[in-house]
Amino acid sequence: MNQHRSDLHALAAAYALDALDEAERKDFDAHLRACEACRQEAAEFRATTARLAAAVAQPPPPAAKAQVLAAIEGVRQLPPRTPAPGTAPALVGVLRRRAVPLALAASVAAAALGGVAVWQTQNGRDLEQQARQAQRQLDAVSAVLAAPDARTAHGKAANGALTTVVSSARQNRAVFTAAGLPAPGTGKTYQLWLDHDGTMRPAGLIDHDGTVPLTGDPAGAGAVGLTLEPAGGSSQPTTAPLLLMALPA
Repeated sequence: MNQHRSDLHALAAAYALDALDEAERKDFDAHLRACEACRQEAAEFRATTARLAAAVAQPPPPAAKAQVLAAIEGVRQLPPRTPAPGTAPALVGVLRRRAVPLALAASVAAAALGGVAVWQTQNGRDLEQQARQAQRQLDAVSAVLAAPDARTAHGKAANGALTTVVSSARQNRAVFTAAGLPAPGTGKTYQLWLDHDGTMRPAGLIDHDGTVPLTGDPAGAGAVGLTLEPAGGSSQPTTAPLLLMALPA
């Protein structure tokens, strides 16, 4: 396999997810021995992807298990699908390059299972709407993670929350993850900001552990901020920042 050095740098995310074929893995293993930056990036992708996948997962409703088990006896088992000759290599290549979105999709799929048997009820319609919202969020997150130029930065807020920002200049997007975020309190929410040369511009809300795409335009922003604001957010920060961390370059 003939890989340019710049191509090898772009394989850190797929390597972290064990999504490379044998030849690519051997090439990247050899590359890692000489590249400290890729060793660190691969480790960060492992930690970040696990955190993002957990953050977008949705717990199934309590009655979902019983409903699925009750309905499964009436579902006829279908034979396995066999891919047409000649399609497997192309499919493997596509799946490998989509490794990060698929890893995140697994957590959403597990949550969606609970709604399959009850989508004909109002509860099912609510679950379907939630699944669509989760899918849109997943698409936005995975587009950043799958970008060849994705870069990661980690931080810790003043309230103890662990934070991660992944950004892509090519996508002109960034996503924010919080873990261990204390409840904001009644009538409060956490608000994200993009710092453009000292001007704080609203970049979305987050009120519990999870992952959100940053709204607004990260191009030209130097940092991401986090403050505690009244429910619904503010046009400008009204409290001291809990976090102000540089966007990953």
